[in-house]
Amino acid sequence: MLRRHFLATLGATALSGPTFAASSQGGSPLIKLSLKAAMAGFGGSLEEKFRILAELGYDGVELDSPGGQNKPEALAASKATGLPIHGVVNSIHWKTRLSDPAEDVRAKSLEGLLTAIRESHAVGGSSVLLVPGVVDGKTNHQQAWERSIVEIRKALPLAAELGIHILIENVWNRMFYDEKGGSAQSAERLAAYLDEINSPWVGSYFDIGNHQRFGEPAAWIRTLGRRIVKLDVKDWGVKGGFCKIGDGDVDWSAVRTALHDIGYTGWATAEVKGGDRERCAEILDRMRTHLLGV
Repeated sequence: MLRRHFLATLGATALSGPTFAASSQGGSPLIKLSLKAAMAGFGGSLEEKFRILAELGYDGVELDSPGGQNKPEALAASKATGLPIHGVVNSIHWKTRLSDPAEDVRAKSLEGLLTAIRESHAVGGSSVLLVPGVVDGKTNHQQAWERSIVEIRKALPLAAELGIHILIENVWNRMFYDEKGGSAQSAERLAAYLDEINSPWVGSYFDIGNHQRFGEPAAWIRTLGRRIVKLDVKDWGVKGGFCKIGDGDVDWSAVRTALHDIGYTGWATAEVKGGDRERCAEILDRMRTHLLGV
């Protein structure tokens, strides 16, 4: 099991799909709402930032690693405010790639992943978000697939020892989809990639909006099923590109139904343009409205 699943009966209507009852905080008994820490453009310290996020109603926050926020300070802020840190985003995976043709670059990327695993554990997190590679002029899809799996497997002993999931995000890296393949593509290749690694410590960090351009998010959710461990929340539209949650083409009712159907429980983290306190309050409200349906 990649994560714990609870049996739950959720109300549904023919028009709006399942509704996830909100808790006193941002999320629900099943889905907890978070944002990337760097999105919050306020607070003179991490403790002040975390305290404001908790006051707004967020259930948690996600950091960056390697580098990024000071981890001892972040842990102290989390303990002082009661706002959990649920994981980290690998901060070097785009430029220093596990799929790079150069062995020394792959080694540096692996070391970055190992650092992220250690730092996620140190702050009480449960995961590292990872972009496993990039297809470009020097790396084709098969090479990116094979090279990244070799390196990820090297990180599995540490991931298992510390209890940290390595979660693959679906992004515009030309892996697991055809850039010119249209808007009806499936998640089959991503599912096959995860199945080839075949570890309980590797799963999907499914970004709801990232592949709206290439396929239906609800269909991807059903295909990936229990491989999905965490969610990123954003929206995308043909006219406006990436936009505020709810302003794009994502069918949020269908997404809610699909999440209900696979029995999803866990973290959902906004990854959109951040800002001041008011902007972060708006992001939370939009997640409640469109992701939770409340």
